Amino acid sequence: MPHSAEDTVINDVIDPTAAPGSDRDSGAEVHTISVGIDIGSTTVKAVVCDPDTLEMLWSDYQRHETRQPEKVLEFLVRIGAAFPQVRDMRVFVTGSGSGPLAEPLGARFVQEVNAVTLAVERLHPTVGSVIELGGQDAKIIMFRDEVDEDGNVTGGKNAITSMNDKCASGTGATIDKCMIKVGMPQEDTARIRFDPHKLHHVAAKCGVFAETDIVNLVKSGIPGVEIMNSLADAIVHQNLSVLTRGNTLRHEVLLLGGPNTYLPFLVECWRMRIPETWDSRGYDYPRDRPIEELIYTPDNAQYYAAFGAVVFGMAELADDPELARYKGLDGLKNYIQHGRGARLSGTAMGPLVKDVDELAAFQEKYKIPPFTPAPVSTGQTVRGVIGLDGGSTSSKAVLVDYDTGEVLYKAYTLSKGNPIQDTKDILEEIKAHVHDQGGILECMGFGATGYAANVLEESVKADVNIVETVAHMMSAVRYVPHADVVCDIGGQDIKVLFLAENKEGTRDVRDFRLSNQCSAGNGMLLQAMADQFGVHLHDYADTAFNADLSPKFSYGCAVFLDADRVNFQKEGFTAPEMLAGLAKVLPKNVWQYVVQVPRLAEFGRVFVLQGGTQRNLAAVKAQVDYIEERVPDAEVVVHPHTGEAGAIGAAMETLRVVRRRGHSTFIGLDQAIQLAYTTRNDESTVCHFCPNECSRTFIDTETPDGRTSRYISGFSCEKGTVESKEALKVLSKERNAIRRQFPNMVDEESRLAFRHFYDQTPLPRSGTSKKDVSVTRKRLFRIARRVVNRGFKRSHADLSNVRIGMPRVMNLYSTAPFFRTFFETLGLPKDNLIWSPPTTEEMWVEGGRYGSIDPCYPSKVIQAHIHELIFHAHVDHDGSDPNNLKGKPRGPLDYIYYPCITHIPSFVNNVMDTAACPIVAGSPLVTKASFTKEVDFFARAGIEYIDEAVTFTEVNLLKKRLFATWGPRLGVTEDETDWAVDQGFAALRRFNSIMQDKGRAIIEQMERENRVAILMIGRPYHNDPGLNHGIPDEFQVLGYPVLSVTSIPKDPAWLRQRMVGLKDPLDLNDVWPENFSANSVQKVWAARFAAHHPNIAVLDLSSFKCGHDAPTYGLIDRIMKTAKAPYSALHDLDANKPGGSIQIRVKTYSHKLKMVEEQLADEAGLRAELARRVADKRRELLARLRESAAAAR
Repeated sequence: MPHSAEDTVINDVIDPTAAPGSDRDSGAEVHTISVGIDIGSTTVKAVVCDPDTLEMLWSDYQRHETRQPEKVLEFLVRIGAAFPQVRDMRVFVTGSGSGPLAEPLGARFVQEVNAVTLAVERLHPTVGSVIELGGQDAKIIMFRDEVDEDGNVTGGKNAITSMNDKCASGTGATIDKCMIKVGMPQEDTARIRFDPHKLHHVAAKCGVFAETDIVNLVKSGIPGVEIMNSLADAIVHQNLSVLTRGNTLRHEVLLLGGPNTYLPFLVECWRMRIPETWDSRGYDYPRDRPIEELIYTPDNAQYYAAFGAVVFGMAELADDPELARYKGLDGLKNYIQHGRGARLSGTAMGPLVKDVDELAAFQEKYKIPPFTPAPVSTGQTVRGVIGLDGGSTSSKAVLVDYDTGEVLYKAYTLSKGNPIQDTKDILEEIKAHVHDQGGILECMGFGATGYAANVLEESVKADVNIVETVAHMMSAVRYVPHADVVCDIGGQDIKVLFLAENKEGTRDVRDFRLSNQCSAGNGMLLQAMADQFGVHLHDYADTAFNADLSPKFSYGCAVFLDADRVNFQKEGFTAPEMLAGLAKVLPKNVWQYVVQVPRLAEFGRVFVLQGGTQRNLAAVKAQVDYIEERVPDAEVVVHPHTGEAGAIGAAMETLRVVRRRGHSTFIGLDQAIQLAYTTRNDESTVCHFCPNECSRTFIDTETPDGRTSRYISGFSCEKGTVESKEALKVLSKERNAIRRQFPNMVDEESRLAFRHFYDQTPLPRSGTSKKDVSVTRKRLFRIARRVVNRGFKRSHADLSNVRIGMPRVMNLYSTAPFFRTFFETLGLPKDNLIWSPPTTEEMWVEGGRYGSIDPCYPSKVIQAHIHELIFHAHVDHDGSDPNNLKGKPRGPLDYIYYPCITHIPSFVNNVMDTAACPIVAGSPLVTKASFTKEVDFFARAGIEYIDEAVTFTEVNLLKKRLFATWGPRLGVTEDETDWAVDQGFAALRRFNSIMQDKGRAIIEQMERENRVAILMIGRPYHNDPGLNHGIPDEFQVLGYPVLSVTSIPKDPAWLRQRMVGLKDPLDLNDVWPENFSANSVQKVWAARFAAHHPNIAVLDLSSFKCGHDAPTYGLIDRIMKTAKAPYSALHDLDANKPGGSIQIRVKTYSHKLKMVEEQLADEAGLRAELARRVADKRRELLARLRESAAAAR
C-alpha cells in the first residue's frame, strides 16, 4: 500500500521500531492483509492477518489513555510501515469505542460478542465456555450442540451469550482501582497465589462499594495478599451467579481479557470455583484431566476480539467484494481534527447558567453565609453542648449554646483512622477556642452521630447516640421548620429524608432512601472527576460555570459515568464542559437512579439541601434546576451549615435529652480529652463462635480516674460482642429474657407454621357411616342428586417408610399447617414430612445458581430450597447434615411436593378475589424447569417432583385435586383424602386462633402500659428470617413486641372497640375496591387497623420488584399519613442484606417510637393528673355541700 508524504511525516514522529508488536520481518512480501482492531474502554488491540490462512502476522496491545482515535492512527501508521508493499487492506473494528471510527476508515463494524465467539470457534473448537473480563464489561459465552427438529445433533454449535450492561462490577476497572487502594506493585500482584482460607467480605455488586470495602480492609491492617484474594473471589462469585443466567459452564473453559491474562491468582480462583459449581450440579467433566487443561488462559488472549472481527468480516467478503476496504488515514485524521467537534452538538446540553446576570442572581441567593465563631470575653462561662458527626474519613463537631441553641463554634478534622483519637483532638480544639480567649467552657452534654457514635457511647458515656437520618432531620427543621424533603449528599453516601407532620405538629422522618446499593451521585464522584482534570474541588463550581455547553452523561453506574468521560474527552469536550455535565447528571443519579423517586411533587414543596457536596454551587445549581422543573412552586433552601448538619442534629438531640432527663451522663470534657486507649486487631480478636471468623477490633479505654471500658467492632452478629463461651451463654440468656418479655410474633409464626401443633381427629374406622351424594344422569342432560349413607372406605396404607420433602417458601408460610395435618392424617409420620430450613445466605450462595427465575428474591430463593432438599435432605440418612435442624434422619426422599397454589384463604370480607401472585403461583413450574433444563436432577436422585395446582377457595375442587395427586401415589382412598383436607382446614383455624390469642394479649398489654408494639405487614414469606433479614429481631432486641398480620385478632366485636365508626371492620371496599390479591389486601387491612390504634406502629416490608405489592405502596402510605401514625417501609429487600441501611432504618424508626412512647406517657400523666384534679374538686364540692347542709340544719 503506497504512502503519502503526510504518512511519512507521521512515521517519522512515531518510530515503528521503538514500539512493541511487530511479529514478522518479511512484511514487504505481503500484498493483501486483513486488520482487526479492538477499541476498548481502556486499551486498543490490533492484529494483522493473512486473509487466506488467517495466520496472525502482527499484533499489539496498548492503553490509549482516553485518546482512542490517536492510538488507532498510531497503530495504522506502524502497520503501514511493517507492510509497505500491501495493495489491498481490509479493516474490521470491534469494541465499545469503535463505532465512530468505522466510517472514517471505511471499516466494517463487528459486534464484540460475535467477534469473540468466532475467534474461539476457529482457534479452540473443543471449548465449551468463554469468560472474558474487559476494562468495563464482562461477558460469558456458552456453546451448546446444535440439534435439528428431531432432536439429533447436527454437528454445529449454538452460542448462548451474556454480558453486563448496567453495572461495571466484576470488571477490569474495578480490579484496577482496588489494586491502587491496596498499593501493591504489578510485579507483586503477578506472584500472588489464590488462598481460599483467609477471605474477607468485598461487595462485588458495585465496583465503588468494592473500593470502599477494600479501603476498610486496608485500614484494618489486613495483608494485601488476602485483600486481593478476597476481591478475586468476590468477582468470580459475582460473574458465576449473575452472568451465567443459571446455565452450567461446559468444559473446556477459556479465560480471556486483560485481568485473566495478567492476574494468575484470579485464574486460580476460577479453577477452584468453577469445579465446585460443576460438582454441585452433577455436571460430568473429565476428572482425570488436569484442571489447567479444563480451565485455561490461551496465548494472545487479549487479541481474540480483534482476531474474531477479521474472521467475521472475511466470511462476508464473498457477498460483498468491496466490504471494509481501507480508505487511508485522511478520514481518520479529519475526524481527529474536525469530526469530534462536529459531534458535540449531538451530545451536548446547554450550560449551567445562561449568562452572567443569572449566575450573579443564583450566587446571591444560594451562597452559604460566612460563619464567624462567637466571641468569648475574659472570665465568661460558656454553657453549651457539643454535637459530633464522626465519619469514616472526617469528623465534624459544633459547640451549641445551651440556652439558645445557636452554633458558637465549628470544628473539622480529617480522620486519623481511630474515632477516639479524632474525638479527643476535636474536643481539645473546641476547649482551646474558649480557653484561649480567657473563657470557661462548661460542657452540659455531649452527643454523637455517624461512624464514631457507638464507640463514643461506650467510652465517654455520650448522652446521645443518634442515627444520622434523625440528626440530619433535626438539623434541617432547626433552620427550616416547614421542610418536606431533606437531601444530604456526603462524600460516600446519599440520604434523602421525606418528612411529615406528626400529631404534635412538628416534623418527623416519614421515610427515607439511602445509597445502599450504588454509590453513583455522591460527592466522591465529583471529586474524583475533578482530580482527573487537575481541578481543585474548591474551584469546581467556578470552572463549571465558565462552560458554554455540557456533554450529556448517561446517569447510572459510577464506573459507566467514567466510561462516558473517556468518550467525551475523545470527542473534544473541555474540562469545564465535562465538569458542568457531571454536575447536571448529579440530580438524576440522586433522584432517579439511587433514590428512585420519579415524582418529587408528591413529597412536598420545601427541599433542604445539605451535606458537604452542597458547598459546590455547581452541584446546587443543577439540583435547584432539576427540582424546580418538576416542582414549579418549590422552595429550595441550602442549609446554612451544610457540612456540619449532622453534628448540629446531634447537638439538638443532646439538648432535648439532657433537658428532659435533668442531667448529663458525659464523663466530662477534660476526662474525655485525657482518655487513654489501645486498639487491637490480630489473631486474638478473631471471633470463633461461627464459621465466619469475623476479624474484630478491640478498643480499650481508661479515664484518668481509672474507669475502663471495651468496645468491640467488626462483627456481623451479636455473638461478636462477647469474648468467651461463658459470656456468650450470658448473652444468650439475656437475649432469651428479652424475647420472653417482648414477644416476636413474626418469629413465632414462622416456627409454629411448620411444626406439629395440632392433634388431628383420626380417620374413621372402615365402614363407619358417611353421608355422600349419589349423582345419576337422566335424559335431556338432567342430573339427579340424592343424599345417601354409605360406609367410610379405608385403605390402611402403610406410610411409615414414605418421605415427602417440601420447600419452606412463598405461600407455604401461611398454608403449611394445612399440608402437615393433611399428610399426618393420612398416616405419614410427623418426622417424615421434611421441610427445608429457613433461608440463609449460605443456602442461597450454594443453591441459587440454577437460573430461570429472576423477578424477585423470594422467587429466586426457591431454587436454593429445592437444592437443599435434593443435595442435603435426600442424602441425610443419619441426621448429621449441617442444615439439619432436628438431628434426625431426613432422607431418602420419595417426593418433593411444591404445589401451584392459585388462591389462598383470606379473612377480609367481600373481596373481589383471593388470588395469589402469578409469579408465586407459577414458581413450582419454573423451578422444575430450572432443575431439569440441562440435567434432570430429580430423576437422577430418584425423587418424583410434584407441582399440581390447588386452590383454597374451592374446597371440593381442592379435595378432588389432592386425591388425584396423592391417592395413587400413597395408595389411599378418596374418603381418606377428603377427611384429611377437612382436618387440614381445622389445623389452619387452630393456627390462626393460637396466633390471634397471643396477639390480643400483646396489644391489650400495650394499651395498659402506654407502650408501642410494631406490626410487620408483609407477605407470608416475609416471616422467613432470610427474607426479612432479621429486621423484626432488631426491633425486638430494642424492647418492642413485634406483631404479624396473622396475630391481629379478627373478632369483629373486639375490632369495633378499636376501629370506631366502621360498620364491618373486616370490609375494605371503601378504601380499596380493587382487592383481588389476597396477601396485598391483608396488608392494606392491617395498615388500616394500625391507623386506628395509637399503640401500633407499622413496619411495611416488600421485596424488590413485587408487582402485587406495588399498588399498595401509595395506598398504605396515604392511610398512615392521614392518621399521622408511625410508619416505616422497606420496599426493596433483595438477596444482599443491606446491613448498614437496616441498622440506620431501625435506629431511625426506634427514635420515632421513643417519641411516641414519651407522648403516650405524657398523655397518660396528663389524664392521671386531670383525674386527680377532678377527684380533688369532687371532694371539695362534696365537702361544701355537707357544710351547706349542716348550716341549713
